[in-house]
Amino acid sequence: MTTERLAKGAKRDEHGRFLPGTTPGPGNPYAKRVGQLRSALLNAVSEDDMREIIEALVAKARKGDIAAARTLFDRVLGKPLEPDIIERIERLEARHGI
Repeated sequence: MTTERLAKGAKRDEHGRFLPGTTPGPGNPYAKRVGQLRSALLNAVSEDDMREIIEALVAKARKGDIAAARTLFDRVLGKPLEPDIIERIERLEARHGI
């Protein structure tokens, strides 16, 4: 971190860490509301609801609905990594002997 940035009141040390006594930011103003909405959703949906929704998604995918198949694969297998990310990971692993 440059001394110019530190001089502007960043209150950080030379490694970018906050100095003692630095007051924290306000945090995420929507976190409480998002938590409430997630709780409401979890309380409103049963395991049977989830099973029926998943079965409907699988049925649509089997009938050729590409969006349903993509959603299903993304949720079950995870979204595919970008090719450059894979190459970067391979270089890091080679460099560190992993």
